[in-house]
Amino acid sequence: MKYSTLGRTGLEVSRVCLGTMTWGTQNTQEDADAQIEYALAQGINFFDTAEMYSVPPTPESYGKTETIIGDWLSRNPHRRDEFVLATKIAGNGLRYIRGGGDITGEAIISSIDASLERLQTDYIDLYQMHWPNRTTPHFAKHHPGRITFTDVDTEAHKAQMLEILQALDESVKAGKIRHFGLSDDTTWGISEYIKLSEKHGLARVASIQNEFSLLHAKDWPYLIEQCVRDDVAYLPWSPLAAGALTGKYLNGARPEGSRWSYAQRNGLFRDTELSNAAIAEYCDVAQKHGLMPAQLALAWCDQVDGVTSTIIGATKMDQLIEDIGAFEIALSDDVLKDVADVFKRYPMPY
Repeated sequence: MKYSTLGRTGLEVSRVCLGTMTWGTQNTQEDADAQIEYALAQGINFFDTAEMYSVPPTPESYGKTETIIGDWLSRNPHRRDEFVLATKIAGNGLRYIRGGGDITGEAIISSIDASLERLQTDYIDLYQMHWPNRTTPHFAKHHPGRITFTDVDTEAHKAQMLEILQALDESVKAGKIRHFGLSDDTTWGISEYIKLSEKHGLARVASIQNEFSLLHAKDWPYLIEQCVRDDVAYLPWSPLAAGALTGKYLNGARPEGSRWSYAQRNGLFRDTELSNAAIAEYCDVAQKHGLMPAQLALAWCDQVDGVTSTIIGATKMDQLIEDIGAFEIALSDDVLKDVADVFKRYPMPY
């Protein structure tokens, strides 16, 4: 296993981060235990979860994944120091989570305490905001006309960010969290948090996790360059485009028990004509070079300059084994050329 430094934190994290969002809906406690044990044995020391999980998000599934991790930790407290544990506070819009309200300083404090209780740990290594209070160009809002910026009161939003930052800083000083990060945010969000932390002497943003894959590479090069220049770790989520890049959903297929067989996850915005055409070509590239489609997509993501650690998840152990193995693959120049040829034809398929 290879490792990278998480921003300026000094923490060394594996190039593979184990995502956990299916634990509690598609995966049982027993499944989670097996995945944790296997990941640790492979040298993975970075786990990511969220208060909102498991998915699809519902009032009934809220907090289940953290609870499952906490159950494992309660039986293995001596192993807590073996890994970096990241979780997230949900943003606005879900009525069953704090009435659907914005992230506030008060919400940060109460949510950290609740996550610590579910996780059965004394500290969280990386505490992230799942999405900001303002709308950002994520979840297929990155097309003209899907999002506006001028309707947000910039100064009011900056004041909210300062309040959030003060609460995070208080939590760091209390020993409840070690570092904080962003998720589904933008270059402006990164810049503003850095400015506020420098101006007020508060905790500095350590990382950002955004969707990033062969089908959704909008963060390259602008946001990723900023991450490199400002020492903010870049953590891609959904490197397989919610499983689409395996090819298993081509031609309308919905394998039983797969993520897209669940109503809320049934392709969402990723199932488009262009996406299917791109996926089919990436599958051809993989076959040409003796690779599995998932391995091609994951190995490509790992070799993108500026990526710190890629978040993967699997519902079945054989999937997890295959996915982790992808990070041992060094793609040749010939493979990268073939990938680039496809990418140029489908730069934004959804």
